[in-house]
Amino acid sequence: MKTNKNCQSCGMPLKKNPEGGGAEKDGSRSKMYCSYCYENGEFKNPEITADEMQILVKDKLKEMGFPGFLAGMFAKRIPKLERWKKT
Repeated sequence: MKTNKNCQSCGMPLKKNPEGGGAEKDGSRSKMYCSYCYENGEFKNPEITADEMQILVKDKLKEMGFPGFLAGMFAKRIPKLERWKKT
């Protein structure tokens, strides 16, 4: 499986994830998703849409002190991540 630099659900850099990534069912670390999005081999919020994730991420970045325009730029990329690509 390909190792990603960013969570393929929220876009967070995986190296910034305190847990080192989300957890698979077998307890191993996910190479695709962060621990905020993914746990025990499943998404923590399976019903969330890409649009809702964009709002959540933008709000979180602004809360962390990022300027609104920069938070918006990061959030804009979310629909292009693996989780949100239509199969």
